[in-house]
Amino acid sequence: MSKIGIILAMHEEFEEVVKIMTEKTKKSIKNVLFIEGKIENTDCVIVESGVGKVNAARITQMMIDKFDIEYIINLGSAGALNPKLQIGDIVIGEKLVQHDFDITAFGHKKGYITGVGEMLYSNIDLLNYFKETIEKMSKETYKIKIGTIASGDIFCTDPYMKNKIFTKFNADCVEMEGAAIAQVSYLNSIPFIVVRSISDSPNGKNAITYDKFLELASKRCAKILKEFFKIRNSILNKEEERI
Repeated sequence: MSKIGIILAMHEEFEEVVKIMTEKTKKSIKNVLFIEGKIENTDCVIVESGVGKVNAARITQMMIDKFDIEYIINLGSAGALNPKLQIGDIVIGEKLVQHDFDITAFGHKKGYITGVGEMLYSNIDLLNYFKETIEKMSKETYKIKIGTIASGDIFCTDPYMKNKIFTKFNADCVEMEGAAIAQVSYLNSIPFIVVRSISDSPNGKNAITYDKFLELASKRCAKILKEFFKIRNSILNKEEERI
């Protein structure tokens, strides 16, 4: 039976999703812990990847190889690039880019990856489910927006780098795994989407802010994930009734 793959980089993020799962069982593969279970009666498998693009890519391929994956959702925290975003706000990644991938010496744009392109695009059906979820959560005090997420192997603290990534890619937030997960999923023809909650904003001291608000961002991600599955299942049930 196919499962929804859910990847989280940090233990705090992982634990918040574990809390909303039922019927949980553990499976260890090459010393990596996967937890299978249900979220809103939907079969899922979740895993903590560790930080950075290589860790994220490794775990994504392992998940695809070892489980029958319908699609992949990556959730976690991120640093705000868009000045309109505040701590706890959520960005649904319509587009993903690796801001540190650079083969401009060969005439390509920054972020362009051979055989992939500059941007990776989340699955339109998943995006539409999340749009419905946003409407349902419209009374929340925090902002939820569709946007662009930039990934790179650096915890961004430099305001100059922040502004450069924001200007170059029109990216709303920056993190360290999403676009790598998107690339591996794309190369395996697995639908994907990336969801991030703001824990900090690069200002030279945001590592302190990140530590303070990581738990909040993790809880917000788990909440929108739970609501996403409710919306998805409701839409699928209605479609089945019409058949």
